[in-house]
Order: sequence, then structure tokens, then C-alpha cells
Amino acid sequence: MPWAQLLALIESHAPVAKTGRQPFALAAMLRIHFMQQCFGLSDMAMEEALFDTPMYRDFAGFDGMARLPDRVSILRFRHLLEQHRLAEQFLATVNERLAAKGYLLKEGTAIDATLIAAPTSTKNQTGTRDPEMHQSKKGKQWYFGMKAHIGVDADPGLMHTVQGTAANVGDVTQVDKLLHGQEQDVFADAGYRGVHKREEAQGLNVTWHVAIRPSKRKAAGCLIDQLERVKARIRAKVEHPFWIIKGQFGYWKVRYKGLFKNTPQITTLFALGNPWLVRAWMLQAAQA
Repeated sequence: MPWAQLLALIESHAPVAKTGRQPFALAAMLRIHFMQQCFGLSDMAMEEALFDTPMYRDFAGFDGMARLPDRVSILRFRHLLEQHRLAEQFLATVNERLAAKGYLLKEGTAIDATLIAAPTSTKNQTGTRDPEMHQSKKGKQWYFGMKAHIGVDADPGLMHTVQGTAANVGDVTQVDKLLHGQEQDVFADAGYRGVHKREEAQGLNVTWHVAIRPSKRKAAGCLIDQLERVKARIRAKVEHPFWIIKGQFGYWKVRYKGLFKNTPQITTLFALGNPWLVRAWMLQAAQA
């Protein structure tokens, strides 16, 4: 992780206490924030974990238990990152480091979206569900929540762009927000059919490789079927980041209310997921 560069992004926005108790070091708060997101802990649970788990304190840089951040300090730091949209800059900074090491190639992008569930209960003060979350039907199943739309490097499968929307927003409407502008080819599943005709795609100088429906593949012949298999292997790279945030980080359901809070968290998880995805390559390079 490029810790120095990440801290530099925060320093210009961090409050400075002229009197009274001094704030905790930004390096410690950033590490606590990353641990909180990776392990899916609430502010209260993160506070308790710092007291109960020496490994967490060591990672955050605390020698003892004389003074540790409480839930309020953890909450305020998270709000600081949300207010200044620093999660997006974290992702860009991490990817710059990976690109410098040769892990990112910008010739092709695979795009896709995944549904993230939201609580459907109305047992709250307003008696309603989150107004920014909506229903969407996938197959024969209805889902309530949001979507995470991502753009992934078509070769190593590292995520470079993320966009959060309500679950009922069509995947094809977000294509212009998922490209970095340097790719020549874009790979997508059948849900993006007709993307080249849409207003969002006008002006994008790319070649679209969109999957055709299985029923048409059978009628198109053996050669087309083989081509679709090749395209499917490339598109499969987009599933790896989804597996990391859901399988590794356990992010199956939104943890906050509204897109403003949940989208930065998803972006942060992807920023942490990219180094996790290439950890084997990085270890091999370090041992060489």
C-alpha cells in the first residue's frame, strides 16, 4: 500500500486542534479505517476490537492501551473521508502504484455490475425503507438494494473504476462512467446489448465486444461459439473483484444508509482488493 501518498491526500483536509486534546495520528486512523472496512465492523465493534485484539493495535501503531480511538473518533474520520470523496482518490493512488510496477495494462476494459442487498425492514423512526435503494429483478428473483458498476482491466483483472447506483438503474446506462479513456476494447455481457447506439456511448472510440444470447450462439455456428468462449474468458476477469469484496471481505449487504456513504465504502474495498488480488505476484517480485 502506498501509505505516504494516501496520507498526503488526507492531510490537507484533516482538522488541526489548537487547544485541548490532540487528534490521533492520521496514519493510525487510516489503518483503523481500512481494518474496519475489511472486517465489516461497526464503529462500536471497531472500538472494542482495538481494546480486545493486540494485533489490531500493533497494525494501527499503538504501543499500549493508554489512549485508543473511541467510536466517535472512528466515525468522524470516516465522515471526513466521505465528505471530501477521498475513497476515489485512494483507488486512483493504489492503481498508480500498481501501474508503476507493471500490473495494470490499459488496452482493454471489462465492465459489469453486481447487486448489493439493503435491509428491507421498516422498523425504524421513519417507518420506511432507504429511499435511495430500489427493487430490481434478476432472473425470477427480486432484490432490494443498490448496484456496484465497475470497470476492470481486461488482462490482470484489476478494478480501475466504480460507480454506485440504485438497483433499478440499468447497467448499460453507466458505461461512460466505467471507462478510463485509454482502452481500445471493451468487453461486456449480454445485458449491454445495443450499447454502441446509446447516447452514453457516443464519442467513445472503442471496439465493443458484447456477448450474444445463448440461443443465437447455437444458430450462429461453431466458429461464433468459439469466439464467444474466448470473450467469456476475458469477461470472467470482472468477477474476481466481486468475489473479493463479497467472499473475502464479506460485503453482501450495505452497512450504511444512502448511496453517499455506501459508494465510498465499496470503492475503498476495491482499492484494498486490488493489492490483495496481486499479492502472489508481488511476493514473487520481492523474492526475485
